[in-house]
Amino acid sequence: MTTASLASPAVHPQVDFPSDPALHDLSDLFDGAWIWEEFRSKFGDQEHTPEMIRLRHFAHSVGRVAIASYLLEYNRETYLPAQHLTIKAERGQPTEFYRYPEDDRLPALAEVADPETAVKLVNKHVLTMRPRRVRVQLVRYRPRSRAVFRHSAGRVKLYVRVVRPEIVTGMLVAHRLIGEADFVAPRLAGCWEEGGVFWFSEIPGKNLRSQILRGRMPDIEPMLSGLESLWAEPVETGKGQPFDLLRAYRTARRTFRYKIGQHREARKILDQSIRVLDPFVRSWRPTHTAHNDFYDDQMIELPDGRIALVDFEEAGPGDPMLDIGNCLGHLKWSANFGRSKRNASGKFYQAFKSAALHRFGWDPNELALREAVCLFRTCTNVIRRPKEDWRQNVVDGLSLVNETLAHSV
Repeated sequence: MTTASLASPAVHPQVDFPSDPALHDLSDLFDGAWIWEEFRSKFGDQEHTPEMIRLRHFAHSVGRVAIASYLLEYNRETYLPAQHLTIKAERGQPTEFYRYPEDDRLPALAEVADPETAVKLVNKHVLTMRPRRVRVQLVRYRPRSRAVFRHSAGRVKLYVRVVRPEIVTGMLVAHRLIGEADFVAPRLAGCWEEGGVFWFSEIPGKNLRSQILRGRMPDIEPMLSGLESLWAEPVETGKGQPFDLLRAYRTARRTFRYKIGQHREARKILDQSIRVLDPFVRSWRPTHTAHNDFYDDQMIELPDGRIALVDFEEAGPGDPMLDIGNCLGHLKWSANFGRSKRNASGKFYQAFKSAALHRFGWDPNELALREAVCLFRTCTNVIRRPKEDWRQNVVDGLSLVNETLAHSV
């Protein structure tokens, strides 16, 4: 081992996924020495070496492509901020490196992230008064998918979403759908369609998930009323892309099958899940306009009690019970795998489920099926955001799916 490799930062967490014969360099994505040497080769010698390369997200389409995103974290004494790095390994192609704000799927990201160019964009697409300075704060970044910023120009506070340009039309349709329902939708202050950039007004209020985890029980009725008004919207051509449950489910099922491999306990639990879920998903069809990704972290409670939806891009033809089931699945996940006050999410789960069943008169077995399939998809979190004990977390998560399915029999 060379001196250079001894000094290289380690990838954390250390995970051991099965190899992919079609992606011979897959294991490199978990090798700190290789990542750091390639980083220096592509971006030049660095004055400081990170203390750690933190794996933030991992996506893998077996036999085709793997994408890993990291934070390069430095010693505090260097006073260097963490750097975002994305590596893409694709079958038959050279490995690609992207250092934030460079992103091949978000062409406008660099302009939105830089205060000098951000002020030009705000002047052009948002404000009639021309600010000379815009303060930029990165809120959230999912490489090659989306980013959220906060742009501040004096007293004007805007949330900026950067998405892939090809989904802009769908976003505009989804925003109109939510605005026509009894939810509060962020006001669209500006849009740069070619760049995939939206500026939304800031909504004063409190994140619902944060409230729940603090032990506060938000009023459920405004959520159900908002959903009911959304479901009443006619299902028409051009009003959103139909939700593809079959594709989403099959992606999760394929991920589990590959990652689990020959792990006997996990394979047995997975087979138990898919015996029930496969026929349900094959028969499922959209019936109403729906949110299609409804859960507590997407909502803001306003001071007057109204509910605002801050993430709505998948709104379109879907299934009312799947909206409720998705929220229940996330609450159950949070109650069992969350970081703090798990009993708070569990308490709200019971209240939300009882209120929905009472209000809409649904068959509890049908709701349990939808909760289970949403929870099944949520279980891929332990692979997309892996920890050292990811295999046991897969077993525990799928066991939770089967407990939910027991109520649908």
